[in-house]
Amino acid sequence: MKDKIMGRWSTYEPFFVQLGDKKVADIVITNHARQRWTDRISKDSNSIEDICAFLWEKLKTNQIVSYYRNEEDVYLIDDDLVVVAEFAHLEHETDLVGNPLHKMIIVTFLGKMSETMELRDLKSYYSWLRHSRRMTLIKNSRKQR
Repeated sequence: MKDKIMGRWSTYEPFFVQLGDKKVADIVITNHARQRWTDRISKDSNSIEDICAFLWEKLKTNQIVSYYRNEEDVYLIDDDLVVVAEFAHLEHETDLVGNPLHKMIIVTFLGKMSETMELRDLKSYYSWLRHSRRMTLIKNSRKQR
């Protein structure tokens, strides 16, 4: 969903927001991310338009930062909400200089750090998840035998 609210000063330059080295001109919300938004973030505003409007506002006010310095797939919104995002080039869209514009694909919302303390250290959280899933699979395979 491209930003519908933004009024352009120039009709020649496409609208984008700088996020790190990416120039975000479009936001895509996956079905999984929408379900996670409803489950973990807000049950009230769960339409795609509401989520995109929220994300555009946060992008425009520079309230989305990278969670880790070196990795560019996990982002933190308002120092609380943890989001996993991927980027893809927009076809036939460039800025005035000719640099490619990107679409931000929201993969999932992991949750709020203020509510889920495990999100403060994602690496240990993911290793814990892998371990718990592995143990569940082991227990289930024992039951099937």
